[in-house]
Amino acid sequence: MDRRSFIAASAAAGATIGPFINSLSAQEAGSSKKPFKLKYAPSLDSFRNLAGGDMLDRIRFMHDEGFGAIFDNGLMGKSETEQKAIASTLDQLGMELGPFVGYANFGEKSFVLPGSEVKDKLIKEVNKWIETHKRTGAKWVIAVPGRYDERLEWEYQTANVIDNFKYCAEACEKAGLVITMEPLNRHDHPGLFLTKMPQAYQICKAVNSPSCKIVDDLYHQQITEGNLIPNIDQAWSEIAAFHLGDNPGRKEPGTGEINYKNIFKHLSQKGYKGVLCMEHGNSVGGKEGERKLIEAYRECDSF
Repeated sequence: MDRRSFIAASAAAGATIGPFINSLSAQEAGSSKKPFKLKYAPSLDSFRNLAGGDMLDRIRFMHDEGFGAIFDNGLMGKSETEQKAIASTLDQLGMELGPFVGYANFGEKSFVLPGSEVKDKLIKEVNKWIETHKRTGAKWVIAVPGRYDERLEWEYQTANVIDNFKYCAEACEKAGLVITMEPLNRHDHPGLFLTKMPQAYQICKAVNSPSCKIVDDLYHQQITEGNLIPNIDQAWSEIAAFHLGDNPGRKEPGTGEINYKNIFKHLSQKGYKGVLCMEHGNSVGGKEGERKLIEAYRECDSF
């Protein structure tokens, strides 16, 4: 399941807010399962078979299963009331909200163009990100730089991307929000400018802002370049969050070639305290598949 499918699914979910949000504190609410060692974050749309259609009930279910975070690619498309309800429920349960998608127009050239051409558009987007951040407390927003320009030398495009991220990061830094750029593989998303971890690292170092970091999507990077753990180590200072999904197929860990148990162990040893968004589908449908998903993470978390 790719990014576009996730965004569409999240937007279409239209989760109904229950009439009453449980007012118990995280300590009172408790959890029926041992918390995971790392902060794996299911999609808000996960566990519809096990937990039902109400999004707040699904969050509580995730908490009870031991998850410490969630993510929602469609967060910006939800109403203010829904956003505030999500934030309130997460706060009560002591859970974290992973990066939300702010800008991911894969068919458009954007950050690669000179600031004189795109600055006004980008600042409008940034203001939307900041408003979502204020309502939800989300710390990270994802911005995909868009398509490359076949008519412009690559080095000029890189310079434009750096300048445009500097401009956006300056506004986000004042608000306490971090932009996370995400490299995506050329097989699933042909024509995009940003594809590799070293490339993203170079841009982040040039922007030189605490509000400009990287989402390391391990599914994409396994396809693009592999070498997952060494690239994590090389880019460590600029990584803010991770996206997960096994390859091939973009399903739960254990269905493909990535040794997620070793990766999670490595992240734990490095002291990683951030969010790992479970941005993938299930290899089996229904309740059985959702239980299999939880079991897969229990297995990988048993390092």
